[in-house]
Parts: sequence; structure tokens; C-alpha cells
Amino acid sequence: MPRILISGASGLIGSALVPSLESHGYEVTLLVRRQPTKSNEIPWDPMRSIPPDLVSSYDAVIHLSGESITGRWTAARKARIRDSRVISTRNLSEALAKATTPPKTFLCASATGYYGSRGDEVLTEDSTLGTGFLPEVCQEWESATEPAASAGIRTVNLRTGLVLSKNGGPLKEMLLPFRLGLGGKIGSGRQWWSWIHIEDFVAAVLHILQNESVKGPVNMISPNPVTNAEFTKTLAKALSRPAIFAVPAFAARLALGELADEALLASARVEPKALLDSGFGFRFPQLGSALENLL
Repeated sequence: MPRILISGASGLIGSALVPSLESHGYEVTLLVRRQPTKSNEIPWDPMRSIPPDLVSSYDAVIHLSGESITGRWTAARKARIRDSRVISTRNLSEALAKATTPPKTFLCASATGYYGSRGDEVLTEDSTLGTGFLPEVCQEWESATEPAASAGIRTVNLRTGLVLSKNGGPLKEMLLPFRLGLGGKIGSGRQWWSWIHIEDFVAAVLHILQNESVKGPVNMISPNPVTNAEFTKTLAKALSRPAIFAVPAFAARLALGELADEALLASARVEPKALLDSGFGFRFPQLGSALENLL
């Protein structure tokens, strides 16, 4: 039975991933930031150096934890967003590199925020780094996995887009206004949103674990990104509601500040080239069928 160590197991992705891993025959151990309550939990402080023995003798390690980017970004909040990703990843990566029996595979979360806002440009894993706070964080985040990669551990950076789930995340936040008929496009609506159904995300992780040829950055998104206008129109259709209450760009900026420009109003037309090239098949490649399944 392959052994997997995972952080961030209580988050949106982790809470869906852990049961799937266990159902596929993996023995899963959780890194938790509280007092353990179960036999498969290990306490850790992601901001401190990690004893190599703590992460030794696992077949794979999956690192998903990090401060949420939602909400208004103050200087202190931006520091927490960065540190929770970069410092925790560096500490874990260095421990893995020094482990007596290191894992064969290290999967670490990243984000399509790496590319920044690029208009209609088609973006793949080979595309250059964007500009802004989120691209800078993503670059440092991915660079923090270098100790593990240099030690010969197959390292994969999961560049995650908009993960669609009925249990949380951005879709759940959007449901109430759209069900009330108050939904609509944000700004011009021409910005590209790259998304993925939670089931496809989990299946892609399993695919990566089982395919040793996959390494480096991997775009964890559907092969069919849509504009914000198309996203909101499709969501409204799935709920049998209109989508006529547009949110002007200035209102988004007034409510969310810098986050609005780097997330809601940013345009990232990302394609999952690495996943497709490795033979991964999406169950929900189209937004309409994904939303119908979830809703």
C-alpha cells in the first residue's frame, strides 16, 4: 500500500482528495497544525524547520496548505499569503531532501496566478512569468521546491485555476446572488477565467502520481477556459436565472482593492498542455456540463 503524506487536507481540494486517495488504495497521513485527534495525523508548524525523520519513508508528499487570498489585501495580509506558501514549502522541501528515505514524488500547490493578466494570449506551462503580486508569490513558491528537486525527488508544481465545487470555493460564493437573480459579469466580462471541476482536479492528481514522466509545472485546469461573461451566462443558465446585474470594474476595485485587479478582473487563458500531453482525459471538459453536474 503506497504511503502518502499530505498538508492542507482540510481545505477545499484536500477534503476531496484524501477520500479519493484512500479509495484507490493509498495509506494517507495528514500534517495538521493542531493537536492530533486521529492515528493518521502528525503535528507540524509550517513556519519552522521540519525534522527530516518526520517526512521520511513516504512514497509521495502532497503540499496544499496556504493562507486564503480572498479578502482585501493589506500589507500584513500579503505577507501572510506569501509566507504561508513560500516558507512552508521551503521548510518541507528541505526536510524531504534530507530525509533518510525521501519520497519518490513531491506535489506542491501553485497557481495560474503565475502568468498574471495576459489578455487573450494562450498560456501553457512554457509561458513566461507575469507581473504583479500573485506572479511574484507563485515564482517564489515554486522556487521553494528546488531543494527537493535537486535531491532527485520528482517535483510537480500544481498551477491551480478556479476550482469548481459545491462544497466551497468561489462557486459557492457566487451561488446566492445568482440564485436571487442578481448575478452578472464583472467588469468588461472579456477577461478569461481558467477553471476545473473538483473531480477532474482529484483525478489529475491521481494521474500525476501514477505517471512518473510528469514533472515540473502542470496547469491544473480544464482544456476550455471561458470569458467571465460566458462563465456568468452559463452559471445563470444552469440555475435558470438571468445574469443582468453586471459589477463595474470600479465597484470591484472599491470592494476588494488590489485583489480585484489580480483575480476577478485578470485575464488568464490557460491550457493544460502537460496533462493532455501525458494522456489525461477530462470528465468535465466543458463548463456547462461541469456546472450541471455540480448544481
